Amino acid sequence: MGRGKIPIKRIDNTSSRQVTFSKRRKGLLKKAKELAILCDAEVGLIVFSSTGRLYEFANSSMKSTIARYSRTKEENFQGVNPVISEVKLWQREVELLRKQLLNLQLNHRQLLGEELSSLGVEGLQGLESQLEMSLHSVRKKKEQVFADEIQELNKKGYHVHVENIELQKKFALLTQENKELQKKAQQIKSDNHSAGLSNRIVVANIPSADIPVNQPVQLQLFQPIHQEKDNQDETPKL
Repeated sequence: MGRGKIPIKRIDNTSSRQVTFSKRRKGLLKKAKELAILCDAEVGLIVFSSTGRLYEFANSSMKSTIARYSRTKEENFQGVNPVISEVKLWQREVELLRKQLLNLQLNHRQLLGEELSSLGVEGLQGLESQLEMSLHSVRKKKEQVFADEIQELNKKGYHVHVENIELQKKFALLTQENKELQKKAQQIKSDNHSAGLSNRIVVANIPSADIPVNQPVQLQLFQPIHQEKDNQDETPKL
C-alpha cells in the first residue's frame, strides 16, 4: 500500500504534529542546502517551532543575508513608491546621525572625566590609553609649533645681523667721507688765508704816485691845535 496523502491543515494531535514538524524540517533544510549548492544561490532559512525553538540555515552569513533581504526589499519598494522610500531613507539617515551624535557626546563627556559609571575596567583602560595618545599628540604638536617659531626667530635674527653689518659698513664709509671732506675744507680755508695775506703784502708795498721812489721822506712834528689856541689866549692884550 502506498503512503496516504496528508491534507494540508493543522494537525490536531500534538505528537503527530511534532513528528511531522521534525521530518519536514529536516527535509526543508536538506532542500535548502541542495538549492544553495546546485544553483549557487544565497539561501537563508529561519524556522521557529510551536514551542519557540529556533532552527536556521544560511550558506553564507545569516546577518548579511537578512541585510541583503532588507536592502532588496527597500529597493523594490522604492520602485513602487519613490516618495515614501525617500522619506524612509531620510528618516534612517536622521536616526543614524542622531545615534552618532549621542555617541560623540558621550565620548566627549567621558574624555572630560564624566559619566564613567557605565565603563568597566577594560573601558577605563581604553579611555586612559586614548587620553595618553591624545596628550602625546598635543605635546608633539606644541613642540612642533615651538620649533617652527624658534626657526623663524633665528631667520629674523640672521637677517637683522646682516642688516646691522651692512649699516656698520655704510656708517664707516660715511665717516671716512666726512673726514675727507673736513680735510678738504681745512685745506681750502688754509689756502684762502694764505691768499689773503699775499694780497695785503702786495698792497702795502705799492709806492705812492706823488712821492718819488728814490727821494727820502722827511717827517715833521706839529703841535696840537688846542695848544696854539691856549698860547694865543695867554698873550697880554695892549
